[in-house]
Amino acid sequence: MSAPRVLSEQACFGGVQGFYAHASRECAAEMRFGVYRPPQADRGPVPVLYYLAGLTCTQETAAIKAGAQRVAAELGLMLVTPDTSPRVRLPGDDLDWDFGLAAGFYLDATVEPWSAHYRMHSYVTRELPALIAGHFPGDTTRQGITGHSMGGHGALVCALRNPGLYRSVSAFAPISAPTQCPWGQKAFGGYLGLDRAAWADWDATELVARQRHPATILVEQGLADGFLEQQLKTELFLEACRRAGQAVDYRPRAGYDHGYYFVSTFIEDHLRHHAQALAR
Repeated sequence: MSAPRVLSEQACFGGVQGFYAHASRECAAEMRFGVYRPPQADRGPVPVLYYLAGLTCTQETAAIKAGAQRVAAELGLMLVTPDTSPRVRLPGDDLDWDFGLAAGFYLDATVEPWSAHYRMHSYVTRELPALIAGHFPGDTTRQGITGHSMGGHGALVCALRNPGLYRSVSAFAPISAPTQCPWGQKAFGGYLGLDRAAWADWDATELVARQRHPATILVEQGLADGFLEQQLKTELFLEACRRAGQAVDYRPRAGYDHGYYFVSTFIEDHLRHHAQALAR
C-alpha cells in the first residue's frame, strides 16, 4: 500500500494535525482523511480512535469543530477522521443533501452505480486501519470508534458487525434505527435496493439483537435535538440493548441540540471513555 499524499500538516497541542489523500481500493477513488498525531506518537505507536462525521461533513469537520485535539494530546490518542463518502461524481449524487455526496452512511452499497464506489464500511473497517498501521504511528490492536449523527450510526454498526475490531465504541446523537426513519429509508433504498430484509444488516437496533459488543456503548444525546423523535429513534436502540443485554451508558443532555456545540461540550468525556479502554 503506497504512502498517502500529504495535503497539509499543522502543529497542534504539541502534536500534528494532518490531512491526507490516497487511492482507495475499496472505493475505487481518491479518498481523503485526517489524522491527529499526539506528541506521544514521537516515542512509539499510540492507540487509535476513529471519528465518523455526519451528513454534509468532510474529513475536516470534526478536526475543526469538535475541539478534540487538546485532550487527545493529553491522553496520547491518535484521532482519525475519514471523509463521509467517495467524491466520485455519479448521476444524482448532489440532488439532495442527505443522499450521495457527503452521505455515504458507512455501508457497502449493492445497487449500481453506487456499488462501484460507495463501500464506506469496508473502507473504514479494513482499508483505513491498514493504511494507518502501515504509514502512521498508530497501534491498530488498540482502537476505538465514535461518530456523530450519520457517523454515530456508522460507529455503532461498525462496532456491532466487527465486535473484535474495536475495544471501545461511543456515539453522539446517532441515527439509531435507520430502517425506521426517513433518512435511513432514503439512503438504504438507494444504496441497498428495495429488499428491506437486507437493510437489517446496517441497522444498529436490528444488529444488537443478534450480536452484542463486549464493551459498554456510550451514547450521548441532546434532548433539544430537533431530529430526535423523527430521525434518530434513540429509544428504539436503547430498548433493543435492554432486551439483548447489551451494556449502554446513555447520557441524555437537557438543552443541547444536534450540532457541534453539543459535540464539543462532551467530546472530552468520550475521549476519556475510549482512552481508558484502549490503555490496556
